[in-house]
Amino acid sequence: MLQLSTAHVYLTYPFVLSWSLLEAMAAGCLVIGSRTPPVEEAIDGTSNGYLVDFFDANALAERICSVLRDPAATAPIRAQARQHVLANYDLKTVCLPAHLELIRQLTGQPAALGGAAPRRRQRRKTAARQPVSV
Repeated sequence: MLQLSTAHVYLTYPFVLSWSLLEAMAAGCLVIGSRTPPVEEAIDGTSNGYLVDFFDANALAERICSVLRDPAATAPIRAQARQHVLANYDLKTVCLPAHLELIRQLTGQPAALGGAAPRRRQRRKTAARQPVSV
């Protein structure tokens, strides 16, 4: 169902990043999300989804209408959203190795021999963002 949608609107008050947002991005949905800390952790606002101010209903409506007018134009953003989730939130290659490494460090266990170090997801720095042409 998610893959058939033209836009997935995701407004949330700052709390935690939800799996439903990541699932929508992984399915290749175009996400129009609220410009709130948990959403900004996953969506940059230009290359992998759109952000609008949480209380700006007009901006939200304008963004939805612009996407509905030309859904094909969002194909690169949808693809980048999926790639972002795979690169930063994949259970087997990112999340589980990072959790196991954290447990290893906290318990003082030695690193596994021959195992690759887990990739760590880097937090976005909102001030350093540069606009990306689409």
